[in-house]
Amino acid sequence: MATRTTPSSTHSQANRAQLDLRRRPRRLRRTPALRAMVRETRLTPDMFLYPLFVVPGEGQRREVRSMPGVYQLSVDEAVKEAAAAKADGIPGVLLFGLPDAKDDVGSAAYDPEAPVQTAIRALKREVPGVLVVTDVCLCEYTSHGHCGILIDEEIANDPTVEQLVRSALSHAAAGADIVAPSDMMDGRIGRIREALDHAGFPQVAIMSYAAKYCSAFYGPFRDAADSAPAFGDRRSHQMDPANVDEALREVELDLEEGADIILVKPAITYLDVIRRVKDEFGVPTAAYHVSGEYAMLKAAARNGWIDEPRAMMETLTSIHRAGADIIVTYYAREAARALA
Repeated sequence: MATRTTPSSTHSQANRAQLDLRRRPRRLRRTPALRAMVRETRLTPDMFLYPLFVVPGEGQRREVRSMPGVYQLSVDEAVKEAAAAKADGIPGVLLFGLPDAKDDVGSAAYDPEAPVQTAIRALKREVPGVLVVTDVCLCEYTSHGHCGILIDEEIANDPTVEQLVRSALSHAAAGADIVAPSDMMDGRIGRIREALDHAGFPQVAIMSYAAKYCSAFYGPFRDAADSAPAFGDRRSHQMDPANVDEALREVELDLEEGADIILVKPAITYLDVIRRVKDEFGVPTAAYHVSGEYAMLKAAARNGWIDEPRAMMETLTSIHRAGADIIVTYYAREAARALA
């Protein structure tokens, strides 16, 4: 039996068709210019911090086996790399140091002639306007590779904090703009802030690794910084990957103690944490796109499995979209050039 079409049903179909024509989101995706005009999240090179690994000697530029494109650099080479990064539009570097010798208390961390302190002075002298941020931790400096002083094979919190204070003060004295404690000891932000103020460095800011998780994605970093623990792991002080509310408590404590910038590490597997931190506190928020996250993209690209430039930009955009104002990334120079 034939279906009858009434005037009212024909009118309804016409209205729906007209409505469908009005609802066409694809109109604004049609050309690069349209897509750019309505883009909600925009990366810029001035939100990147570029990590550099500084070693003793001169003319040293050794590629890290597990991190293609990342090098251990002597001070002179670190200066060249920082200058090139600044020319790319990147405002600052984050320095890690590999000392000549290590001991059980990490005393090289506060040696004024160690690679980081020497690099700070050289950068401030030779790269005008560069922002110098320094990692403050003991794992690169202890003979056992742990982030603090060991007593009965356990990290002793308060003695470790005093060593971190010495390290932070030595960085400030050399000219660092920001110190970045990454150790996850309790109370270290308050002690460092107090010590910096008392020593005449109230202008030196603190970027706290407030939510640093005990992650599987740090493996290549330990190649770069020669900081693998000789035994055990770091679960006693770095955070359990299952916890978010704990991260918010850590952030609140560090802000109360004087942190100026909060950092979440790693980034990609903790985008929800970045978002929660930004929404809850509204403070300058950084995220560290860590070595394992970087190395995975590099490995997949080398095997021809992904389009690396697109994957790089998509990854960094997701970190910024989640709420990070600052992104620490080994891709900083590649991303800056792609944006240019």
